[in-house]
Amino acid sequence: MNYSTVYVGMDVHKETFSLCCYTNEKEKAEYPQKVEAHYSKVINYLEAMRFHYGDDVLFICGYEAGCLGFTLYHELTAHNVKCVILAPSTMPVLAGKKKIKTDKRDAAHIAKCLAHHDYSPVHIPTEKNEQVREFLRMRDDHQLALKKVKQQINAFCLRHNYQYSGTKNKWTQAHVNWLRTLKVDGLYQEILEEYLLTYDYLTAKLERIDKRIEELASEDEYREDVHKLECFLGIRTQTALSVITETGDFKRFSDARHYAAYLGLTPGENSSGGEQHRLGITKAGNRHLRMLLVESAQSFTRGKVGYKSRLLAARQEGNAPEVIEYADKANERLRRKYYRLTMKNGKKANVAKTAIARELACFIWGMMTEHYV
Repeated sequence: MNYSTVYVGMDVHKETFSLCCYTNEKEKAEYPQKVEAHYSKVINYLEAMRFHYGDDVLFICGYEAGCLGFTLYHELTAHNVKCVILAPSTMPVLAGKKKIKTDKRDAAHIAKCLAHHDYSPVHIPTEKNEQVREFLRMRDDHQLALKKVKQQINAFCLRHNYQYSGTKNKWTQAHVNWLRTLKVDGLYQEILEEYLLTYDYLTAKLERIDKRIEELASEDEYREDVHKLECFLGIRTQTALSVITETGDFKRFSDARHYAAYLGLTPGENSSGGEQHRLGITKAGNRHLRMLLVESAQSFTRGKVGYKSRLLAARQEGNAPEVIEYADKANERLRRKYYRLTMKNGKKANVAKTAIARELACFIWGMMTEHYV
């Protein structure tokens, strides 16, 4: 037979790649092989497969998004091999209650999804966006480490009955000063000092990283878009830059609903016949960006509807009038909606915040694609 296209499924791991081929003519996976985890082994496999499928065949390789990131994609593309990264949440689930999971079967499933187009491809960011995105995620890792140290210090004080008599809010400057002047017995003093050294180190490091993020956001490639997004409540430089680098090209989404679905902020549904059952949000797509927008929605849970603080007005300064008008409309609408959902409709606060995050994502899409209404 003359084959025009062969789909190569790759189940990739740290040490090995499991490969197999699939064609629409035969409708079955064949020639499975496990190779060393290196792009050159994939290229050697493709060359060997030309013996079975012909010299003029087009190979389309694919693997699931995971720990390998975009490295394998870039390596294969650089050697003129067409490659696709599949979003796992968009691929059909293998049927059967007693599913057998092996690397060979996973590779065959990926190849079949490629051939039948039963998937959504992962957006490949530009090299600059990928670097900035990794930098921002590194900052979040340090923020989590600082949060962990704070919890450890609080737990240490609680275990040994060192109670702060000031306000209920901890980790204010007064609370930190109290910790520094706290006199405890024996080795406990050394333990507390070591904890505080780690706290000081991470705090200083985050300040330095935040200054670097401000520098990145002020570059020509990002300055205008970051300035636009800062017009929304709850979105400052770090969140704005994350939205831009994580999303990439906003115009690849046909409308705001598709963008919200990409973030996994749309509700699921389990309906049959005349019955409709709404589920929780799908949580498909970009988890990191979804988390950031839910955190941003917290800013709409307080304050008077229509009120604009001096800080927000200062952030908006310098933008076009239509941009500011669009953001003000969004800020007023989302704050009003939160109060309506919680006070009038009796929704739980977290459910309402998630609904606000979804609509905020829609407004962000409108802002970045200049769909001003």
